[in-house]
Amino acid sequence: MSYSYLFKYIIIGDTGVGKSCLLLQFTDKRFQPVHDLTIGVEFGARLIGIDNNPIKLQIWDTAGQESFRSITRSYYRGAAGALLVYDITRRETFNHLTSWLEDARQHANANMTVMLIGNKCDLAHRRAVSTEEGEQFAKEHGLVFMEASAKTAQNVEEAFISTAAKIYKKIQDGVIDISNESYGIKLGHQSGAGLSRGRDGSASQAGSCCG
Repeated sequence: MSYSYLFKYIIIGDTGVGKSCLLLQFTDKRFQPVHDLTIGVEFGARLIGIDNNPIKLQIWDTAGQESFRSITRSYYRGAAGALLVYDITRRETFNHLTSWLEDARQHANANMTVMLIGNKCDLAHRRAVSTEEGEQFAKEHGLVFMEASAKTAQNVEEAFISTAAKIYKKIQDGVIDISNESYGIKLGHQSGAGLSRGRDGSASQAGSCCG
């Protein structure tokens, strides 16, 4: 499948916030309620379209456990985008966002686009973090913010695609030097005109809703 650009993403956040479920919903359009814990890093990919340009998203799903943080850090390098995920029903996952963001800012390139996602918004009756708090954290740290549900698919597509749109705009504005691979972007090889809206290279996920 041909594409104009490849963007590398990383998904980060505490264990159990639904990182693997978000990836599986985006790549395979399905929800898997029971997963094994993500060990190390797993991978998925999908082709999307921005301004009629086919763009391949290469998405690395990381383990949330502290014991894997050193592995996770190595994947920040060369990432164009990051999805920073917390669970709206677990306050501690929101409280740990600053630590995750500090890690990302320390190890990633300065132009990495970060999308903050409050996952599990289908469990609003168990909400422990308000939407306003998520919005405020994103505003203070210059992030894009969205609440989503890996279970119902609400805003999952939008989260991945709006992050890609931000990255694409940075390329158009000359903010990102695409010849420098540390920015997590590669020029693709496009044959034919227009966009083929397919799925490309979706890896099978043994990932973790708890991951």
